[in-house]
Amino acid sequence: MNSTIKKLVQTQDSIAPLALRVPAGIIFMAHGAQKLFGWFGGYGIEGTGQWMASIGLEPGWLMAAMAGGAEFFGGLAILLGLLTRPAALVLAVTMVVAIVTVHLGNGLFMANNGYEFGLALLAMSVSLVLSGSGRFGIDRLLQQRG
Repeated sequence: MNSTIKKLVQTQDSIAPLALRVPAGIIFMAHGAQKLFGWFGGYGIEGTGQWMASIGLEPGWLMAAMAGGAEFFGGLAILLGLLTRPAALVLAVTMVVAIVTVHLGNGLFMANNGYEFGLALLAMSVSLVLSGSGRFGIDRLLQQRG
């Protein structure tokens, strides 16, 4: 196996990352589905794109596609434990952008549209960047085969 791919799938034989991967994967996929498909009360890519453009994230449609794609497909990757480190890194960057552009000015608490939820997801993502998928992820199987 190529050394770059080995580094991307490298993980430890721990079950701890599973406790982060499952809820983070589900939450990110759901939020991505809202942005991309309009599921779960979301506005879909057109509505999300219009909103993103209205707050200065231009071009809005592209920003919605990037954020929604990162959340949906990155969440799926994390849930499966496939390319966990790069997926979690992309999601961490996505959360930093969301916190800075949308939530930071509203303070910490979610009740005021603050950044506490985004910060929790950022912490989960950074933890998975550092740990990898753990024992029960596809990355672990790929690592063992390599």
